[in-house]
Amino acid sequence: MADFCGNETDRAAILALYDLDAAGFEALDEITDFAGALCDVPIALVSIVETERQRFLARTGLDATETPRSVSFCAHAMLGDDLFVIPDARQDARFADTGLVTGAPHIRFYAGAPLVSPEGVPLGALCVIDSKPRATLTPLQMQGLMVLAKQVTAHLEGRRREIHVSSWAQDHAVALSDSETKFRTLADAMPQMVWSTLPDGHHDYYNARWYEFTGVPEGSTDGEGWNGMFHSEDQDRAWARWRHSLETGEPYEIEYRLRHHSGDYRWTLGRAMPIRDAEGRITRWFGTCTDIHEQKVMADQREIVSHELSHRIKNIFSVIGGLIGISAREHPEIAPAADELRERVMSLGRAHDYVRPHSQQSASRMGQNSLLGILAEIFSPYISGDDARVEIDGTDVEIDDRSATPLALLFHELATNAAKYGALSSPKGKVSLQIGSENGVCRFRWQESGGPAITTPGPDSFGTRLISLSVERQLGGKITRDWAADGLIVNLGIPIRSMNRNSAPAA
Repeated sequence: MADFCGNETDRAAILALYDLDAAGFEALDEITDFAGALCDVPIALVSIVETERQRFLARTGLDATETPRSVSFCAHAMLGDDLFVIPDARQDARFADTGLVTGAPHIRFYAGAPLVSPEGVPLGALCVIDSKPRATLTPLQMQGLMVLAKQVTAHLEGRRREIHVSSWAQDHAVALSDSETKFRTLADAMPQMVWSTLPDGHHDYYNARWYEFTGVPEGSTDGEGWNGMFHSEDQDRAWARWRHSLETGEPYEIEYRLRHHSGDYRWTLGRAMPIRDAEGRITRWFGTCTDIHEQKVMADQREIVSHELSHRIKNIFSVIGGLIGISAREHPEIAPAADELRERVMSLGRAHDYVRPHSQQSASRMGQNSLLGILAEIFSPYISGDDARVEIDGTDVEIDDRSATPLALLFHELATNAAKYGALSSPKGKVSLQIGSENGVCRFRWQESGGPAITTPGPDSFGTRLISLSVERQLGGKITRDWAADGLIVNLGIPIRSMNRNSAPAA
């Protein structure tokens, strides 16, 4: 192999035999999809290394079709006989300063299986990439990546043999048989239940884990017999989801209760992906079943505890609101301020309830970390019915429990001030809230219209100071106000990292 690496002219001649400029590599996309899923990484590539560049014949999770050879990880991976692994590219002097590490796609972990021609010529690599460092892959993932690399090589060799149809057919049959044997060995070694079907959905293969879990005789669940293994309440739903995938070609995913060999039903996650030929026709479905029963039970228990804790915290908010009301009745002179304080406390209560952990049944349809979702809660008195007084438009941003409180106070105060003095104090007044993001900053534009004329701003009130405190001190943002004659305009800029502690810094 080293001889060919030193003679780029000879290597280029071998690469030319594969007719890489022609189409017909769609089948390799299924291999990169499977490689990414097997290794639990966002990016998987089939890379061919040429004299000046590396081109990607198949890619999952990456838009680029090629990069310069000078920054290629695969140019190193193709020179070996085994898997080439970089646990953390930032710590590797060969790659730490390259653009693929310092910029998109921010490579940290890399593992590549060499692609080698029958003559021993290095062609490139099948690789998996992660933006987070990892120590290595599991032995099963390593074995699977090497097996998949051989499948890529077999596909490439098929292109070379097209002019020798009969010879190619014989070689392909041998390779297919060998691949089938390796697949069954790999599938039986996996901890999940693995199955496959024909294009029409006829189940014709289950691995050893399936029979160990279910305890049924081998072959008894072929065809349509598998549905009888589900809980009676889940069978119609599973059939409907599976028929939809067969009709549309969409991936299959569902949670159902599967009968264990003990006789109990255990929650299981079922997934399947179609394998397509070069013309896009589905040739087979491959699926897995993963036992998630303990996770489901724990999630239900967490939901019960979370609901109880949330109920008690909401009671505390209610008690505080009640104490404020009692104080207001005993001291009528503080009633206006007490009413405002009580509304702020209840706004915090709604924010807390929105971002607390939820089950699928109790969560908002937008998700518990949705900025648009929490704004809908805060502005619910003004956006219900046909005549919405507050219109929200723009992109959603993920928030967390830390930012929910200042965001709730901020927009509660804006809405309250608009209802007292601004647009919402008039029957035809409206508020427009535009949301966008750029350069790691979430930008808001609050614009009131149709309200009373505003001449000059009044002195800073507690609510105004509270808005500034929420934006500038707690969220690290900036706020500007424009008391225009036709309505108040407020522009806010809040770093996205302040809204979600898990947000990655801008590149």
